[in-house]
Amino acid sequence: MAEKTMPSFVGTAPSSNEVLGRVQLAPEVLEVIIGIATLEVKGVANTTGSFASGVAEKFGKVMHGKGVRTEWSEDGLTVDVYCVVEFGYSIPDVALEIQKQARDAIFHMTSLDTREVNVHITGIQYDLETETV
Repeated sequence: MAEKTMPSFVGTAPSSNEVLGRVQLAPEVLEVIIGIATLEVKGVANTTGSFASGVAEKFGKVMHGKGVRTEWSEDGLTVDVYCVVEFGYSIPDVALEIQKQARDAIFHMTSLDTREVNVHITGIQYDLETETV
């Protein structure tokens, strides 16, 4: 598994060329931002994580970044989102909306541009409660 590196950017004071310092974002911060943005998309049932995140959730820990992987390279930020779509929603429409929401959330909160947002649909969630007549 690739080592996670922290993207950083340098800000300058508005009225001078004085460097203020470095701001570093942990990859987990980006994953949480993307995870929350993904869950806000209509038609997304949930995101799918690893076995470890599933166990952590069983013990009551909320994992907002589960199902999200980030990779930072010289080319930019690449995001992979793994999620389950609710039955009845158009998968291409939901995937496109996830891409837009994730990209917008990252840009507005960190000023970072994403190179690509890959959406992986890992399942369909059916409504198990059906009305009986």
